[in-house]
Amino acid sequence: MRAHQIMTRQVITVGPETSVVEAADTMLRHHISGLPVVDPAGKLIGIISEGDFIRRAEIGTERKRGRWLRFLVGPGQIASEFVHERGRKVREIMTPRPATIGENASLEDAVRLIEKRNIKRLPVMRGDRLVGIVTRSNLLQAVAALARDIPDPTAADDQIRSNIVTAIEATEWLPSRFTVIVRDGIVHLGGIITDERCRQAAIVAAENVPGVKQVQDELCSYPPPEEDLGGGDFVSLQREPSTTDDTPL
Repeated sequence: MRAHQIMTRQVITVGPETSVVEAADTMLRHHISGLPVVDPAGKLIGIISEGDFIRRAEIGTERKRGRWLRFLVGPGQIASEFVHERGRKVREIMTPRPATIGENASLEDAVRLIEKRNIKRLPVMRGDRLVGIVTRSNLLQAVAALARDIPDPTAADDQIRSNIVTAIEATEWLPSRFTVIVRDGIVHLGGIITDERCRQAAIVAAENVPGVKQVQDELCSYPPPEEDLGGGDFVSLQREPSTTDDTPL
């Protein structure tokens, strides 16, 4: 299989001048753990992920080193960590020049790169244009849906997939992290919905595409029914300072 056959096509991105709070809020709102960073011309220049919010001064998790360790590490490294822990713009904490793959790259190549770089997501490129993203969850879905020993998707399957994507992406209820995998006319729909009515709408849209034999519903609800989501998050804590001396991020 190829990257374009399992990738998430609707990629949510941020710009380098986006605030850290806005980036965190976007990730929480769309239930994603990473965001490609693109410049005003649409060129991919970096990526920001949940890991970039682990060491932050606002929550008291910045690195604290003794005098001798600071001496061994050196001022350059300490300065870089200071920027990452206190930076207010995405460009200040993002990972620049992220690893990428082409849309026709094999899944074997994608997995090899994910393992080599110890990363969770790979932007998918068509030339210098971002067209999708492959994450570990995309690979998990592919394994769950396609573990049977059947041939790779045919040209007809690819056309069915393209028609389904076109039909659903044009709607107002498009699931987030939406994915479509087709094998032998059997469609596997993945993504996250916030209203159960969107589930049936997606299934009906797929069923109306010529050539579809069956639709497998693998859409997930968010939040899960009756789930206690607990207390505040990174963004809400910054928006409600505990004292008048606190400065929001």
